Amino acid sequence: MSATAVTPIYGTLPVRIETAPAADELLRKLTSIHGPLMFHQSGGCCDGSAPMCYTAGEFRVGGADVLLGELFVSNLKTQTGEDAGSIKVWISLEQFEYWKHTHITIDVVPGRGGGFSLETPEGMRFIIRSRLFTDAEALELEGQPVLLGDGQSKVV
Repeated sequence: MSATAVTPIYGTLPVRIETAPAADELLRKLTSIHGPLMFHQSGGCCDGSAPMCYTAGEFRVGGADVLLGELFVSNLKTQTGEDAGSIKVWISLEQFEYWKHTHITIDVVPGRGGGFSLETPEGMRFIIRSRLFTDAEALELEGQPVLLGDGQSKVV
């Protein structure tokens, strides 16, 4: 995977979210067009369980959303050539309850993106690939708080 192995927001805990190389390419393109980005892992309904990509701050994160982590994509530049920084990835607390034992990789495949996700006009769609955490990773994450959209920490 192409994301760094450490997510600074959560220190040296196992990374919950990262990207596949093909997703990195599309994220570089979208950042050069739209500027800094964010993801919200959709909880179903109209968009299935698709990771939705937005311009940073365009999607209003709620107090019950969990920050899964940050994506660190190399050479992520805005249209003006500035470093775009990391991409924060959020998920609803309710859905996090189901996914908390899972490592998620954001990937991309040809197809139509969901709803208002920024990749839709590119003829691509972001998807998630997942695996269960190893026993060692799960033990390390057990009892550790996550950050919520309202800035509070919570053990889930």
